Amino acid sequence: MGNTNCIVGGCIDQASVGVVERWGRFEHIAEPGCHFFNPLAGQWLAGVLSTRINSLDVKIETKTKDNVFVQLICSIQYRVVKTNADDAFYELQNPREQIQAYVFDVVRALVPMMTLDALFEQKGEVAKSVLEELEKVMGAYGYSIEHILMVDIIPDPSVRKAMNEINAAQRLQLASVYKGEAEKILQVKRAEAEAEAKYLGGVGVARQRQAITDGLRENIMNFSSKVEGTSSKDIMDLIMITQYFDTMRDLGSSSKNTTVFLPHGPGHVRDISDQIRNGLMEANSARVSDEV
Repeated sequence: MGNTNCIVGGCIDQASVGVVERWGRFEHIAEPGCHFFNPLAGQWLAGVLSTRINSLDVKIETKTKDNVFVQLICSIQYRVVKTNADDAFYELQNPREQIQAYVFDVVRALVPMMTLDALFEQKGEVAKSVLEELEKVMGAYGYSIEHILMVDIIPDPSVRKAMNEINAAQRLQLASVYKGEAEKILQVKRAEAEAEAKYLGGVGVARQRQAITDGLRENIMNFSSKVEGTSSKDIMDLIMITQYFDTMRDLGSSSKNTTVFLPHGPGHVRDISDQIRNGLMEANSARVSDEV
């Protein structure tokens, strides 16, 4: 915007309009191009207005509902309306200060009703409210508000530090939960593996004992059929002696075993066989008594 005193003629640039007066009174808007004026009739070019889009950055400091001081940076893009250029020329002395004042008024009325998190989430709503208010007010002065951008929201440095610490603590807590769940799954899988191993070990032991029992029974039957006059007791004593000496040989040949003191002698083998036989007989007697 500017005042240009021209006596005879003037040239108006593209994307601009001129304000022509006659005897100090507005006469008409001059379009871009070369224009001639009649100074004898009191006609002259009072000023030129640019119709390009202008940008105004406004910094507003205010407080949110949860008592956090923030600084908002708004970018307002506005332009002069050609058909209402006379209003823009005559009504406002400084349109940038007028726009800035209305932005301050709207933002400081809306932001204190929002929390900091809500402000970040609804900054578009704040920009929309500012746009509606400016369009209503500045439209009467020949200005069009094209866009309003909420460029940045800057909390106080201490608040930003606290927010970062809260975020870090939440992430550490979540990581601890995941770590605990992983350890729980690992322990469960380890317990399942141990249980499966014990089960399979028990099955193996049962099959081993069954095989030993079947082998003993087969040996007793073969020995009884080939050697006449032998009883089951004699055969079991012979098998026990054989197993006894096999065990003593294994203990002696193994280098990983510690020293074991055992009473040794042929009589001890018979004592062991008598104890096994007495145990079996007592078990059979108890089972018969239960059945009776």
